[in-house]
Amino acid sequence: MATSDPTKRVALYLRVSTDEQTTANQRRELEEVATRAGWVIANVYEDAGISGAKGRFGRPAFNQMLKDATAREFDMIAAWAVDRLGRSLQDLVHFLDDLHSLGIDLYLHQQRLDTSTPSGRALFQMLGVFAEFERSMISERVKAGLARTTKKLGRPSGRPHKRAKEVLQLRNQGRSIREIARTLRMGVNSVHKIINVKRDHLAEMP
Repeated sequence: MATSDPTKRVALYLRVSTDEQTTANQRRELEEVATRAGWVIANVYEDAGISGAKGRFGRPAFNQMLKDATAREFDMIAAWAVDRLGRSLQDLVHFLDDLHSLGIDLYLHQQRLDTSTPSGRALFQMLGVFAEFERSMISERVKAGLARTTKKLGRPSGRPHKRAKEVLQLRNQGRSIREIARTLRMGVNSVHKIINVKRDHLAEMP
């Protein structure tokens, strides 16, 4: 049940997966909720004909909404159902963690979830624990991967970890091998070797 708060600024997020569908019903129901609760609708973000499987940058309105959330242009995000926000559990946890850190509340109409209530806040706190666990696991994997890469390279350099990390970071930014070699003043073959060892490591991961 939505809590009444006439000072709360809410952003509505609407999404449908195909052009044959419409967001009209989602919008009408969420506007009715906002009216009953006395919320002020600050903005409406709509991704029409876009799959929820796409990440943040594959959904322009969703991406803009998160930018505006960072700018604190509203106090709450309201969506018709949790699957409107995305289809990936990992992406959803990241999204909820971002909202929690920004102090932005979330209302999900179909699930009757309102994080401005005590029970909703408890859910946010629990999701924060899962997000922290995931960050720790990712950090451990990255450290293990760099150590494995350095061991396979067998470089005599005094700072092998930093050099491998720099190469991989530039590669993730879309830089070509020659650009990386030129930027770091390394040989092209050395850059190739670092990237290939990293690729082999990922292929071996379960």
